[in-house]
Amino acid sequence: MPKPMLKQPQTQTQSSSILSATQKRENKQQTTQIDKMKLDRLLRKPRSKEYMEALHKLDAGGHTHNQQLVNEIIDAIRNEFPEVELQGVLLGYVSICYLGKPYEVHTLDMGGQIVEHYKSGQPLPGELEKARSLALRGGYDFIEVYVGSCRCISANGAVSVVSL
Repeated sequence: MPKPMLKQPQTQTQSSSILSATQKRENKQQTTQIDKMKLDRLLRKPRSKEYMEALHKLDAGGHTHNQQLVNEIIDAIRNEFPEVELQGVLLGYVSICYLGKPYEVHTLDMGGQIVEHYKSGQPLPGELEKARSLALRGGYDFIEVYVGSCRCISANGAVSVVSL
C-alpha cells in the first residue's frame, strides 16, 4: 500500500494550533489595551475630599517616624482606587514641603512606604525626581508618580496628566 506523501491530519492540527495561539495572543493584547484604557480612565477621575485630606497630612512632618500614620495614608490611597492594584504602577507622591528652609519637597515612596522630606538640591529616589519640577512649579497640591506618567492633582481634586 502506498504511503501518503502529505500528512494531512497533522498539518491541519498544526495550522489550527498556530491559529489558536495567534488568536490567544491577539486576545491578550486586546485585553491588555482595554485594561490600560480602564486604568487610565480611572486615574483621570477627580480625587475625593477624603483622599485629598489624607495626602495633605504628609506635610505635617511627624510621619517620618510614625509608620502607623503612614499606613493610614496608604489605606486612604487604596480606598480611593479599590478597583485596581496600584502596586508596581504607582511609584509615589511628590509635593512642595511647607516645613520651611532647608526643605524643598517631600515624598511618599510607595515601594518602601516611606515619607521623607528633601532639602534643596538633594536627589529624590528613583523616578520620583521627575516630579520635583512639577511640584516646585506650583499650582498643584501634589504629584502622583506612575510608571510612564505623572498626574498633577489640583486643590479641587482635578487631575492633569503629564506623560513622560
